[in-house]
Amino acid sequence: MSLGNQTGTIRWNHLFSQKLFSNFTLIHSMYDYRLGTPEGNANSFIWTSKMQNQSGKADFTWYINPNNTFKYGASMIVHTFDPGHAKGTGSESLFTEFTLPHNYALEYGVYLSNEQRINEKFLVKYGVRFSAFQNIGPGTVYNYDQDYNVMDSVVYGKRKIYKTYKALEPRLGINYIISNTASIKASYSGTVQYIHLAQNSTAGTPLDLWFASSPNVKPQKADQFAIGYFRNIKDNALETSAEVYYKSMHDVIDFKDNAELLLNPQLEGELRTGKGWSYGLELMVRKNTGKLNGWISYTLSATRRKIAGINDGRSYRAPYEKPHNISVVLNYEFSERSVLSANWVYATGAPVTFPTGRAVIGNVIVPIYSDRNAYRLPDYHRLDVSYTLKGKNKKNRKWQGEWNFSVYNAYGRKNAWAINFVEDQDNPNQTFAEKTYLFSIIPAITYNFKF
Repeated sequence: MSLGNQTGTIRWNHLFSQKLFSNFTLIHSMYDYRLGTPEGNANSFIWTSKMQNQSGKADFTWYINPNNTFKYGASMIVHTFDPGHAKGTGSESLFTEFTLPHNYALEYGVYLSNEQRINEKFLVKYGVRFSAFQNIGPGTVYNYDQDYNVMDSVVYGKRKIYKTYKALEPRLGINYIISNTASIKASYSGTVQYIHLAQNSTAGTPLDLWFASSPNVKPQKADQFAIGYFRNIKDNALETSAEVYYKSMHDVIDFKDNAELLLNPQLEGELRTGKGWSYGLELMVRKNTGKLNGWISYTLSATRRKIAGINDGRSYRAPYEKPHNISVVLNYEFSERSVLSANWVYATGAPVTFPTGRAVIGNVIVPIYSDRNAYRLPDYHRLDVSYTLKGKNKKNRKWQGEWNFSVYNAYGRKNAWAINFVEDQDNPNQTFAEKTYLFSIIPAITYNFKF
């Protein structure tokens, strides 16, 4: 297995006047994913998939007066999806070459927002974003009956727009200043997601598939509410905050049980939609002063889904639900040039669907799986440490550099990336769990410079 990203950005900033600032950006990005089996077998193959985005956006900030900061802008993204290409590898392979057709889409957005200070106590941020999404040919759209069986299909030609979605996404934030050291913040946001990630939650291959909204797949929508209390103590040496949130999600997407994912031209027939919700508490303490500084944060959260046709219609954990999440970041400044840093993270293991039994049908052993996402991977935790030594800051010196010596995963935690259940070669009636991890201890030396 392999996966990777490439990205490139060109940005131009321009000041039209003392009150109007602009930012123009062109972005290219590509995500690619590969899955295969070793050569030397009749079923040896390699499968590749990728997603490319070409986007441009323009953002403007208008400082109307000391009490109003107005922001507006527009963006456009050209999406290209390569859902899959597979071929046999090695002379023994009997796997024939197969390619799924590319999919294309356009995504647009324009937004307006204003940050307005009502008085010394109240600060309000409000705005709205209008977004649109269009599927563009060439493309083939399958029509399904109520049982998700294909009835027929429609073929669209090159550059033909065959589906358009539109949405308004409002935003509202209120900041009430209680005193010089305390405030309350509340917010609401409505969001729409046109590009979807569906995850295979079984314990083996962590296969994720990206795909676009279409005539058969509606955009996912969410409404999120949050309110928090923020307070500085000890003459602002410590910042503390406590925030709660609730998110309601609609047209949430997941795969049906026993879905066929690889090289399936009718993948949309394997999808089911429903609702989801999440809620949580976020706590943070940050120290900004002194030789020892940093922060500690903790999140307690839950995320559930309920989709007809999955888990017998009962609610289940979302594949990314991690109830406990802790982050500790500490820096110790020996001097202006010398800093020792440490970062420790902890998270509950991700939900997975494990086999809990087996059945013998004929001469074939068939696994019997648990309810959807009923189990979890082992908890994730890791410690990173680093030491930074900056160059001497001499007057009129144009070149500035610093050395960084770091150790990723300092105590060698072998965090599970995947767990596969493997049949014992000596005893086919026995199965054992096999953990795959990606990284152990990784030391690094980095030199940064600017001129």
